[in-house]
Amino acid sequence: MPFDQNSKYPQRISLRGVMVYPFADIDALIDFADKEKGILVAINAEKILNATPVTLDIINNNIAYCDGSGPVMAARQKGAHPEKIAGCELWLRIIERFHNSRTFYIIGATQEVNDIAVEKLRKEYPGIQIVGNRNGYLSSDEERETLISDVVDKKPDFVFVAMGSPKQEFLMADMLKRHKAVYQGLGGSLDVYTEKVKRAPKWWIDHNIEFAYRLINQPKRITRNISYIKFAWWLATKQF
Repeated sequence: MPFDQNSKYPQRISLRGVMVYPFADIDALIDFADKEKGILVAINAEKILNATPVTLDIINNNIAYCDGSGPVMAARQKGAHPEKIAGCELWLRIIERFHNSRTFYIIGATQEVNDIAVEKLRKEYPGIQIVGNRNGYLSSDEERETLISDVVDKKPDFVFVAMGSPKQEFLMADMLKRHKAVYQGLGGSLDVYTEKVKRAPKWWIDHNIEFAYRLINQPKRITRNISYIKFAWWLATKQF
């Protein structure tokens, strides 16, 4: 096990080899991450379906949590009682709690969206210390190394990376080897935060059909969602 098993926190469970912490609420996750450090990995059906030996190594040696309704239902089949924790809400809760006492580094999206996000954060959280930020487009190994070296040099307490999976997980794993901090992959959260992309209305979220709202607004996602039939079959036949 990568972390000490404190009785305050739930034991990890295996969802077809993906080891997930079934946190009861978002604050328990934040408390645990702040204590242990590592990469916060949002687990949805897609990450379980597409897991490889490389991604499993990163997930299972860090802090995986239930981000999608599918993993939540699978975990409940195994007797756990996790809360669905949306990654696009988690990073802002972290900032809300620690913006007056910790430092942050923001990576990802286009430079325009990244800059807008940083400006908005500074307005909404006066006093926040953002020690570095840049877009998520790394065109060479040299550029990637320059970014990692800057993170190591500035030693932020929290690093948010919005590049999509598994690219963001690979980058965070390399950064973690050289600087111990809390890392979180944000996917498209900076686009949502800056309102470039609209998140599903609350009704869709509360009824666990946010994926359907995204599909309606982004029909190209259909090829990704077809694979969810396999996940649904696993759930129906209790193959977790």
